[in-house]
Amino acid sequence: MRDVIVFIEHTAGQPRRVSLEVATKAKELATALGGSVHAVVLGKNAGGAAEQLKAYPVDTIHVAEDPDVDAFLVDPLVDYVAAVAKTVGPALVLVPYTMIGRDVGSRLAGRLDCGQTADLTDITVADGRVVCTSPKLGGTLVTACTFRGDYGVAAVRPNAFTAAEGAGAGTTVMLEKPPGTSYKIVIEEDVVEAAGELGVEEASIVVSGGRGVGGPEPFKTILKDLAGALGGSVGASRAAVDAGWIGHSHQVGQTGKTISPNLYIACGISGAIQHKVGMRTAGTIVAINKDGTVPIGEFADLLVVGDLFAIVPELTKALRTGAAVHA
Repeated sequence: MRDVIVFIEHTAGQPRRVSLEVATKAKELATALGGSVHAVVLGKNAGGAAEQLKAYPVDTIHVAEDPDVDAFLVDPLVDYVAAVAKTVGPALVLVPYTMIGRDVGSRLAGRLDCGQTADLTDITVADGRVVCTSPKLGGTLVTACTFRGDYGVAAVRPNAFTAAEGAGAGTTVMLEKPPGTSYKIVIEEDVVEAAGELGVEEASIVVSGGRGVGGPEPFKTILKDLAGALGGSVGASRAAVDAGWIGHSHQVGQTGKTISPNLYIACGISGAIQHKVGMRTAGTIVAINKDGTVPIGEFADLLVVGDLFAIVPELTKALRTGAAVHA
């Protein structure tokens, strides 16, 4: 493989940050392979997303504002990306490790009859071959794999790389609808939970609550306030989600989302293995708990023992005023 193709996810013409992270990394890989970066932007307002993408190191931006992309489930996305891949030739295809990205990536691998790997935290080129690194078994094992054929599909974890502008102004190519397409599964309604908030999987800072917060109200008040002061998002353990205190989209853990923020603050979370596997790759882990013997204390970078209802508001206040926090 020589070129790198990036599937760009966007919302109303605003590229998701993970897509910009992947596009930035794609340039490094393409340079090492001796090829170019091709981005694929599809659906309503794709043109607007393409304009923003011109600030990033992408050589060619393939655009289609086909209404079928927004009207039908997944298949139109796969059709367009597969068509670009076949036109470009042997290539590495990068997709975000998101709900849509995983779906598109797996179907695309079937179309291209190639290998696929997911939840990548690093990608390098060694001796002309792409090497993909990803944690397995809850992060207890790190694996490295490569591709044998002309194509390969890789799903990249959000926050694995840094989005950086530069050497942009790529050429825009308008795509024609792939021939022989026929779609049946219609999207009747697209419901966005917590509109306007960055999802925990993309946030660089996450403030999570567990059983120890005692109910739904702290998620709406003290945890949300702290997350807001830090420019982050609110997460939760399975216990809090199962209790109905907060929606499942916020759940971090084995049955929720696997995240890699720069900073993870766990409030009232014991740190059972099911939760640990979802956030153990965070850059810095801070735990606030009244019990100094909780399991999360064994792998947290900092364990603060005390009443979270006193500590969290004071921390938020200090962040907003620039004052020092005294233990």
